[in-house]
Amino acid sequence: MLRCVAFDCDGVLTQNVSSWKSLHLHFGTTSEDLYQAYLDGQLTDEEFVREDIKRWKASKPRINRDEVIRAFAGSRLMPGMRELVAELQSNNVDVIIVSAGVDVYVAMIAQMLKVDDWIANGIGFDDEGWMLDEGVIRVRANNKSSAIDQFCEIRGYSPQDIICVGDSSVDLSMSASGASFVGFNPTRDVDIESFLSLGVQVFEKEQILELKNHLLSS
Repeated sequence: MLRCVAFDCDGVLTQNVSSWKSLHLHFGTTSEDLYQAYLDGQLTDEEFVREDIKRWKASKPRINRDEVIRAFAGSRLMPGMRELVAELQSNNVDVIIVSAGVDVYVAMIAQMLKVDDWIANGIGFDDEGWMLDEGVIRVRANNKSSAIDQFCEIRGYSPQDIICVGDSSVDLSMSASGASFVGFNPTRDVDIESFLSLGVQVFEKEQILELKNHLLSS
């Protein structure tokens, strides 16, 4: 019986493809080479975030947490997602977010959607709100199943009670412990091809009603 739907955040719950990329756009920096190096196994999660922060601070040496929050102003939910989350919850299905994105952003989305729980990565700040040089890794992008396992332990689910929803091939790791997985709104060719090769059922962003029906019939 379905007890929980675990959503990725960026590109799934929101129209923002990457909260990390949003910060690079805000500070006038780029990270495509870092992302590719991460996918190739040349950077760990900690090293990836450290390099992100290094580039932002090269652009602006002192960055306050308030500015990071402002960088996400105007972020929009995926059309129909608020209604989907509410419908799931009205049917006694918990909604959680498992994201390798930026925690201050994911917290905003979690509050907007009134989800039941969430977990995300973050950026370190000192007591006065100034950005530190290290990130806070709670979700490893290529091992999201560990976060699913945490929620199973804390909230009393079994993996078979959970359907995971993501837009990229790394999100598939959410299902490693036995949870189900469906794709939603994949935009990169590599992710589309990965889903196709593995026979993953995929819903486009215009098919959110079909996604809802699929989840509630599971």
